[in-house]
Amino acid sequence: MDNIRFVLVMAMLMISYMLWESWQIDYGPKPKAIVSDTPTVAGGNDIASSADSVQAQDTRQAATATESNARIIRIKTDVFALEIDPVGGTLRNLDLLQYPHEKENTYVNKAWELIGMQAPERDLSPIRLFDANPEKLFLAQSGLVASGESAGAPDHHAQYQSEKTSYELQEGQDELNVPLTWTNEQGLRITKTFTFKRGSYAVDVSHKVSNQSGKPWAGRQYNQLLRVEHSDKSGNNFIRTYSGGVIYTQKDKYQKIKYEDMTDGNLDVASQGGWSAFIQHYFASAWIPPADQENHFYTKALNEGRFVIGSYSQDLTVQPSSEGVFNAQMFVGPKIQPLMEALAPGLELTVDYSWLTIIAKPIYWLLNEIYSFVGNWGVAILGVTFFIKALFFKLSKASFQSMAKMRKIQPKLKELQERYADDRQKFNTEMMAMYKREKVNPLGGCLPMLVQIPVFISLYWVLIETVELRQADFMLWIQDLSAQDPFYLLPILYGITMKIQQGLNPAPVDPLQAQVMKMFPIVFTVFFLFFPSGLVVYWICNNSLSIIQQWYITKHVLAEDSHHHH
Repeated sequence: MDNIRFVLVMAMLMISYMLWESWQIDYGPKPKAIVSDTPTVAGGNDIASSADSVQAQDTRQAATATESNARIIRIKTDVFALEIDPVGGTLRNLDLLQYPHEKENTYVNKAWELIGMQAPERDLSPIRLFDANPEKLFLAQSGLVASGESAGAPDHHAQYQSEKTSYELQEGQDELNVPLTWTNEQGLRITKTFTFKRGSYAVDVSHKVSNQSGKPWAGRQYNQLLRVEHSDKSGNNFIRTYSGGVIYTQKDKYQKIKYEDMTDGNLDVASQGGWSAFIQHYFASAWIPPADQENHFYTKALNEGRFVIGSYSQDLTVQPSSEGVFNAQMFVGPKIQPLMEALAPGLELTVDYSWLTIIAKPIYWLLNEIYSFVGNWGVAILGVTFFIKALFFKLSKASFQSMAKMRKIQPKLKELQERYADDRQKFNTEMMAMYKREKVNPLGGCLPMLVQIPVFISLYWVLIETVELRQADFMLWIQDLSAQDPFYLLPILYGITMKIQQGLNPAPVDPLQAQVMKMFPIVFTVFFLFFPSGLVVYWICNNSLSIIQQWYITKHVLAEDSHHHH
């Protein structure tokens, strides 16, 4: 029966291995691009339903011609640097100024200096979400579609006019408005306005229709994201995160729509409120139409490996000599849960803790609470570890008690094993009898381990998915909790704590098992070399607490037991 712990540890290893396998991001061969010789404006003819958009080919080519000489509008706020293309008023080349690709590590730089060499170059450029580069194409498009007999309205190929070619959020200014205008000969005037706020990753987008044409105008607004397939090549194969489309509707709540799902068929769903998004590790881009109206969500796979996800509004009729406004909001930036929760229901779910959300959300909440007191994410991780340990203290105590008892009867077990070396059956019956006599529960040691596994895995997801921990400083040479330890000291420390912990447990009777157990600290140390250091900090703290706890309990339990015997 002492096999059970061995089986469990093996199971844990198996789980770890399976997790590891599924993290290996599939760098499959990319599908060949479909080469088409006719020039297409980014996006092509891809408004929600082609029935609504009888789009003449020639207007499209006209748009292509003007695109080259269009004056790109540059915008800078405290969190963004981006461009708006006056063709369609499309957002492109958006940089998140507070999120560089990599971070300098002062200790690593010092170490290189000591050996008289130049530290490797770090990519300190900001993360770019929207991108005009065809390889990484990612655009936020929006426009209007006229209904029935109404005059055509500007879609994302229409040429807008703007007064200035650059806008910047000035000191002491909290809001930046960027208006674009479009008019037709018949007196229809559309003003498309982008509103950026200080410190905010939310952008308000409105289309104001002022109708001086003498007859009613009716139409709808659509907002969509266009992207070529994106996979997170974060350089860390141990981290597998979802990259693809998501929609949120009242009925089905949070739904992932992978790129291959978009290839398989077009989505078409109506919902009150809701939102549509493309998400990736740490960052998300979402269109959020007004929550009080019904919106129609759609996806489409275009040629050349491009995908569209978005929504369109109900029709709005604007009477002659009056105005009507379409509103929408866009979120584009880091997946910081409190910010996202404030914007739209369910938006914080883009921080994807997979099937363990129910455990992971409270862990994130606790982590955040502790951080708000101590101001250091590394210390917050230690705090969470303490808390989880305290939560499982009773369980662990029971487990250590049964282990201590197991250890005490170890010599008697050995004796039994020698006595019944030939008769396995008899040995088992005698062993069970002895367990009963000594009041030892052979399963007592492993149940607590089983209960803790989902908590470990949830915590793992919290540490992997939480953007606040990205490049977060801890102390000394650990200057990025989401990257591996540059000197590999933490994984080695982890191996040592694991070794000590094993020394406190009874060694398995079976010599083969004992050998395998001896290998574990080495195997796990190697396994942890490339893990995010935040996770290794957690494990070291967890092991150290276990050791102290075990030492304390064993000492007291054994002391108590020996008192009873005298």
